[in-house]
Amino acid sequence: MGLKILKGIWFLSVIVVVVNALYVYASLPEHVVIQEEATGMTAIGRDPFFYGAISFIILTNALVFLIAKVFAHRPDFRTWFYGFMVVLNIFFVMSLSFISLYNSNEKFDYSRIDFAIYGSVALIVVWALAWPVYSLYRKFAVKS
Repeated sequence: MGLKILKGIWFLSVIVVVVNALYVYASLPEHVVIQEEATGMTAIGRDPFFYGAISFIILTNALVFLIAKVFAHRPDFRTWFYGFMVVLNIFFVMSLSFISLYNSNEKFDYSRIDFAIYGSVALIVVWALAWPVYSLYRKFAVKS
């Protein structure tokens, strides 16, 4: 049951990531600043940034199909992996939105969105650590 629910949530998160990427692409300037230092800025074109981001997102989400075939006999791991992909998609949405905001012409206090960026990274870490903890729990709970 949990696997089916997380499959549906994963599918919706993929749609949200794609819509967000298209929205970000439309709002980006011709040259996207991805890093700013005291010595200068690192910028790439809008098209290479967009296609690179979409390619990375597609490859990452395609792992779901590989995991589904390789671990077909382990629905608990597949359930965790679908959840992990949802968490990664949340991070992708946050990251793309932040890059769009950073490259906009608006003045914005970036410290107001720290919790969203760091929260999505913390969510990735917590979800990634959940599988080993769950596996150890099942291993020792079955023995006792």
